[in-house]
Amino acid sequence: MIVLKFGGTSLGTPERMKGVAALVNQIQEQKIVVLSAVSGTTNALVALSDALRKGASEQAQSALQALRKHYDQYIDDLFADQGMRDQASAVIDKYFHELRRLTSQPFSEQIQKVIVVQGELISTNLFSLLLQSLDSPGHLLPAIDFMYLNEAGEPDIPVIKTRLQPLLKKSEGATYVTQGFICRNADGGTDNLKRGGSDYTATLIGAAMSANEVQIWTDIDGMHNNDPRVVDNTHPIHRLSFDEAGELAYFGAKILHPNCIIPAQLHNVPVRIKNTMSPESEGTLITSQRDPKGAKAIAAKGNITAIKVKSSRMINAYGFLRKIFEVFEKYKTSIDMITTSEIAVSLTVDDDTMLTQIVEEIKPFGTVEVDKDQAIICVVGDFISESQGVGTVIFKALEDVRLRMISFGGSKNNISILIDGSSKEEALKRLNDHLFASVPLD
Repeated sequence: MIVLKFGGTSLGTPERMKGVAALVNQIQEQKIVVLSAVSGTTNALVALSDALRKGASEQAQSALQALRKHYDQYIDDLFADQGMRDQASAVIDKYFHELRRLTSQPFSEQIQKVIVVQGELISTNLFSLLLQSLDSPGHLLPAIDFMYLNEAGEPDIPVIKTRLQPLLKKSEGATYVTQGFICRNADGGTDNLKRGGSDYTATLIGAAMSANEVQIWTDIDGMHNNDPRVVDNTHPIHRLSFDEAGELAYFGAKILHPNCIIPAQLHNVPVRIKNTMSPESEGTLITSQRDPKGAKAIAAKGNITAIKVKSSRMINAYGFLRKIFEVFEKYKTSIDMITTSEIAVSLTVDDDTMLTQIVEEIKPFGTVEVDKDQAIICVVGDFISESQGVGTVIFKALEDVRLRMISFGGSKNNISILIDGSSKEEALKRLNDHLFASVPLD
């Protein structure tokens, strides 16, 4: 079995959806196709929800009408046969009727969750009809029937496997189509895996079913060695280890959902990143195989907040750090980087929602300093912390950049540096020149 996930840009136009159908039909083995919503749909549904939250019902209805108009045109361009257009219009009617019903209800968080998943329901139904029109029918599997969260709000792989297995027929070449992002929570309600969760859906299915491979189809030729939006002449990396890919995804490489590597790594399921617009490109293969060749890629994560706690009570004291961490645990705020000295601890967070409360609770432990608008630059490679000379090259590249924090040796797969956010792009370019300008990538 192979699992293929296609994102919103891969479905963004009727021609692209037809291209996805052609790619799927080329694969002869049993496959599960995981689809995101057509690009722009989720953003429109989130805006609609925000309007409802504010009580702006006219704005919500206007957004709904604009989205329906978009899909009417999409259907006209997707199907040449009038009979298929009528079937597709009936599908669209069903989901927009549901959206109109939801917009007439008193707003709640549960209403919002149901609204934002309608895009995936629409895209999978349209895609199933498209396969049918090509005489290659796909079996539609509602994700809500098998994608379950446990009481901690985490995906429950054993339950996913138990519920999914009976839905799959033992037939070669069978195509199953399901929604990314959508799931059911422990209370039985409709929920979601957060933005970008379709990647997560694909690797969860791959892990649960011990798939031969999970393919993430997107709009770029694999994971690049630097941010192509900022740095010229970047290159796709043909092979990465799970640890390397996980570090890059967490520290800013937008091509992958940060959580999606975890189930694939735990169950040793290879993940391949491919470009829907250039399917002949090799892409990036992510496996358990390690290849310690020094630095392989650079990623950056912005909008970071640095917090420094300085206190002479840290000297020869035990339990001090535990008390600090308990405050972050209380407010469910994760820490990215941490450095310590005898009298101070500095750490970073990428979510400052509870920053005011956190600072107030750690003030009794010492003097607190907060720096916002920081950025983490992460240089990634297998066993990079043990590679001779890499640190020297990094610090030479950044000799004119003020370094706020350095994390070296905490992981064998990355060296992380905190700098002012305004220096992020310049740092990426300088590191690229020093690390990759004259070195073949693979």
